[in-house]
Amino acid sequence: MATHDIFNEATRVQMPALVHLNRLGYNYFGKISEDEANVVYDPETNILIDVFKKQFETLNPDYSGDTEQILKTIRQELDYDDLGRSFYKRLTTVSPVRLVDFNNPENNVYHCTAEFTCKRDQDEFRPDITLFVNGLPLVFIEVKKPNNHGGMVAESTRMNNQRFPNKKFRRFINITQFMIFSNNMEYDAMGGIVPIQGAFYCTASRDKAPFNCFREEKPSGEKIAPYIKEYPYKDIDPSVEKKILTDFNCQVIHTAPEYQTNLDVNTPTNRIITSMCSPERLLFLIKYGIAYVKSEREVDGKIESTDQKHIMRYQQMFAALAIRQKLSEGVTSGVVWHTQGSGKTALSYHLTRVLSDYFAKNNKVAKFYFIVDRLDLLEQASQEFEARGLIVKTANTRQELMEQFRNNQALEGSSGNQEITVVNIQRFAEDKHKVALPAYATNLQRVFIMDEAHRGYNPTGSFLANLFDADKNSIKIALTGTPLLKAERASWKVFGNYFHTYYYDKSIQDGYTLKIIREDIETSYREKLSEIYEKLEKLVEKKDIKKSDIIEHDSYVKELLRYIITDLKKFRQLHGDDSLGGMVICETSEQARKLYAYFDEIQQQLNADSSLQSHFKAGLILHDSDDKETRKQIVTDFKKNMTIDILIVFNMLLTGFDAPRLKRLYFGRKLKDHNLLQAITRVNRPYKDNRYGYVIDFADIKQNFQDTNEEYLKELNRFNDPNETGEGNETDTFQQVLEDPAALIAQMQEVRQTLFEYSTDNAEEFSSEISTIEDKTELLKLKKALIAARDCCNMVRTFGDAELKAAFATLELPKLSQMISEVQHHIDAINQKEAFSNDDTTKLLVNEAMQDITFNFSKIGEEEMKMISGGVELQDKWQRTIRGFTQNIDQDDPEFITLREAFMQRFKEHGFVVNTISEFEEHSKALDEVLKKLAELQKRNNALLKKYKGDEKFARVHKRIREENAERQKTGKSPIVSLYDESIMGVLLAIKSDIDQKVYDRNDILKKDAYFEKTVMTQIKEGMDKLNLTSAREDRLFIQSRITRQYLNQYNATYPAA
Repeated sequence: MATHDIFNEATRVQMPALVHLNRLGYNYFGKISEDEANVVYDPETNILIDVFKKQFETLNPDYSGDTEQILKTIRQELDYDDLGRSFYKRLTTVSPVRLVDFNNPENNVYHCTAEFTCKRDQDEFRPDITLFVNGLPLVFIEVKKPNNHGGMVAESTRMNNQRFPNKKFRRFINITQFMIFSNNMEYDAMGGIVPIQGAFYCTASRDKAPFNCFREEKPSGEKIAPYIKEYPYKDIDPSVEKKILTDFNCQVIHTAPEYQTNLDVNTPTNRIITSMCSPERLLFLIKYGIAYVKSEREVDGKIESTDQKHIMRYQQMFAALAIRQKLSEGVTSGVVWHTQGSGKTALSYHLTRVLSDYFAKNNKVAKFYFIVDRLDLLEQASQEFEARGLIVKTANTRQELMEQFRNNQALEGSSGNQEITVVNIQRFAEDKHKVALPAYATNLQRVFIMDEAHRGYNPTGSFLANLFDADKNSIKIALTGTPLLKAERASWKVFGNYFHTYYYDKSIQDGYTLKIIREDIETSYREKLSEIYEKLEKLVEKKDIKKSDIIEHDSYVKELLRYIITDLKKFRQLHGDDSLGGMVICETSEQARKLYAYFDEIQQQLNADSSLQSHFKAGLILHDSDDKETRKQIVTDFKKNMTIDILIVFNMLLTGFDAPRLKRLYFGRKLKDHNLLQAITRVNRPYKDNRYGYVIDFADIKQNFQDTNEEYLKELNRFNDPNETGEGNETDTFQQVLEDPAALIAQMQEVRQTLFEYSTDNAEEFSSEISTIEDKTELLKLKKALIAARDCCNMVRTFGDAELKAAFATLELPKLSQMISEVQHHIDAINQKEAFSNDDTTKLLVNEAMQDITFNFSKIGEEEMKMISGGVELQDKWQRTIRGFTQNIDQDDPEFITLREAFMQRFKEHGFVVNTISEFEEHSKALDEVLKKLAELQKRNNALLKKYKGDEKFARVHKRIREENAERQKTGKSPIVSLYDESIMGVLLAIKSDIDQKVYDRNDILKKDAYFEKTVMTQIKEGMDKLNLTSAREDRLFIQSRITRQYLNQYNATYPAA
């Protein structure tokens, strides 16, 4: 097998991953063929029959006779159209029988195999790696080589469009708890929204499964995460490694540096496998990390219900693990700061499962209370918990809550499902009456989870303070999505330190929240507003006109509506999605009322004048606009039923309102601090394929946003202060959040200095190292520097004298071409990401930018651009000419030498300075001539190269024979071999075949010039004898010297002298 054939995804990622799994305690099962069906494995489910039976009997000795029946039931359950919910319930149940021992990982057996076919009838797919627990195929892994064509998007598309919808794959998808996809690269800066590169995971889906990032915890910003570095890996079993390589017929790679590099525990693929598939983590994720979520919406008067399968995000897993660890250390309270939109309600759901088990092991029954400070948040949280299968009780008053405390029914959990009580303390947060809790059994453990509600906590007297005093043993977990400033933190010191943090930048990188684009309104619109201001001000004699008189005026309100309706209409059209919604934050409640009152009238006017019709329905949400039930229905119609397109608000819904379809937020007034952050992040929830959320800024919030951001950064910086965070909890946040562009730019300034930082003797390591550069500009600089170095070397070789060549020999980099190739691959991958980014959202930005240019720039700008284009064109021609010379495969060609000397003469003599258009045209024409001749030479060279299958050595020898024959013909001398190219090629191919074989068998013969010359001469004679050609010794010497020189040049270039 040729070297390039074994540098592929199997050798670079798949085999090293299988060997790594052996280090984690997985037994390599060997490849399983289809003829082993019903003997080794059950073809309907891919369960390993003997392994399953043996483990079932070990874990359930009293039920050993039930194995066949359990297998039969599992087959039936996996056929249900329930995304595996029935099987999952069986998998995680511990009584009366257990399929897996979740409490003692060592009591289970773990296997892995490669390319195990999932087949039903004629439909099949073959995951690269399958992982088994007790014979159950619970995880599969798909791997690709770095910079693979299509990136991980291709995998995502294949899963979502082909595998998940295919009913014939239902059993295999239902039994698989999660899937990992990796092309063994670090994540790109765009994050999980467009998974071009990196290691991702997902679970089964009815609609579209998002690919999630996984970032192992690095508490102090270490290079290698402690869990990865300190994991108790087993030694690689040489016999297992040999079996893996033998199964792939790749024993030869065992000592290859690339293979050894890819065995490192910290490659992206091996890292995610350790993080998610080491036995302890795997069992944690399966037991606590899966949620089945039901969602409902009203369509034409009917309730439509769909269910979905979710898997916990990595930050939720680490928060749950951190809280469990802190509780075991005796800590009873703390804060979880996870940025808005990162799934705090889902985290709370997972916590009920993790902490219920934790306290059960300590013979305690956990009772959960989720505390909010607004009615709409109570309703939102209740719906979220019910959708995940929790039994939800609510308390809106102090009396209702006290009744809950007295109710022992909740303790018993009669339904068998986990319970949670959602409490809205809005009405009684300031209630200073002492709280008296009824006596209860000592095995009760209350857990209070506060969602932003700690802002209402007052240690000098409040309901929460009294409640905590009344139950000193309770667990208190405060959830926040925005940074808490020092003044606030002092007031709720009772909550203690941070359990876990997850910042906004990480959330964007991971694709859980979208970037937000702030759009200034169009200049022309501002001018119209100015006109309205002027007209209105003329009507008022006093100069101290009230702002409200203007912004609530019919003229102003109607103009505002014209803009907003037209904008949302255009936005939907560009995205091809009529479900995208908007929200207007008004400057006054009266302005909001008027916008709503005139909405239909203005929309009708716009429709009368436009071919693009809209039929938007607006909803008004003011605290006194309608009764509570009507407001609730309006919100439901916007969020779920999608019958309302745009919400008009003043103060309500600015915080906590979660509607992913909301993508245009029209900011009509200034907000500050947390209120500003909270309002802005209403549009940052992922929705379909949207890349951004948009804030349309009528109020000029830019300064306020910058001020708030500054506060946010100050708050991050406080995490370096142990007085703020508690000893040992500091993090070097700036190192994690901010990159130093100056350092990157400095790295690229000198080619050799830059490359000093990289491994230049191992293609895999170099590829891996450059893949960490995410800025395409920097990569292009690196590429430009590498190409400059290559061109410089080539020019010295082509144009330099002997002294210059000798001086330059010590500076050459033998692997330049490979390095350029790897950098180009990485640039191609980034280009692909950008192509994916150029969806309708980007078109919108480009179109608007182009409108601005057309509007703002005069014709002369275009002309200047054209002149700049001319300069670029000439520079490009010059570079193409230089490349044409330096990349010519035959620099001994007399025609090439003549052309090169003429070129050097012209431009050495005249220089290359363009002062006038005529000079420009003269140079341009001269370069065109040279380029044309170079192209003709290259065309002839390429035709000859094809005859020798790309071997430049023999193409050059062929040309030297042809040139010699042309000279001999002038003097009537006999040609070497023949005047016909066909005959020359026949001889050279015969010689080539034999010499190549000898060089392949023993390339050390090239170290001895004289010995190699003798070998070549023998092969020439034998080759010519085979073809019955007579030849003079002079002819054979001619061929020998040319061929020997070509091989020795190639050898010396490949293995430069030390």
